[in-house]
Amino acid sequence: MVVETTAGEQVVKLRGAAQGTASLVAEVLVAAIADRLHLPVPPRRLIALSPETPTDDHNDELADLLRASIGENLGFHFFPAARPLQAGDLSRVPRDFASQVRWLDWLVLNPDRRPENPNILVDGPRFWLIDHGAALPFHHEWSSVTEATPLRRELTFSHAFSTLASDLVAWDPLLTALLTRESLAGAIAEVPDSFLQPLLPPGSARAMLQRRRAAYVAFLWKRLQGPRDFARGE
Repeated sequence: MVVETTAGEQVVKLRGAAQGTASLVAEVLVAAIADRLHLPVPPRRLIALSPETPTDDHNDELADLLRASIGENLGFHFFPAARPLQAGDLSRVPRDFASQVRWLDWLVLNPDRRPENPNILVDGPRFWLIDHGAALPFHHEWSSVTEATPLRRELTFSHAFSTLASDLVAWDPLLTALLTRESLAGAIAEVPDSFLQPLLPPGSARAMLQRRRAAYVAFLWKRLQGPRDFARGE
């Protein structure tokens, strides 16, 4: 939904939506990693919704969603002239950019960059990466994460840039070098406590929150140290 704020219009991802705050954690963490890789994601900010937040839409379902989203939510800058990437735009996409985006999606296990829905906005000459809430699927069930889970190499779907991302092998060491363990810790530090806390057992101490942040870092760091199979078009 689009919300008018003192900072202008924002596209707001609501904490009360189906995947709860897990999708907001993924949105923030993937965007923070993209920042460190110099990939374009819309500027983001926290948006606080109060019970008195006005709306022009009086749909009961939306009203229920707003009630479930009282507190901190996630806003992204709204680009009024932007439109979704279409097949006809692919000729404008640089192969280096396609390879970098494909590499990011490999790292964060993002399943939502498909040809039919690439989740990329075109705004004049610029491309913006959006909608990363389905990435990091492992964090929906931490109990099933094993030592081998981060080493999963393949993505089992057709990526929007499958034919364009021809330089993954060349870009891999360059992008890997940008993501030190410290930079990954800085990325997860950008995720608000209010997004992470609901994913922990009720009554968890603050130390548990810090352990969970460290678990994200450990997972992604191990993934960076693990095998690739880019030569086969992963």
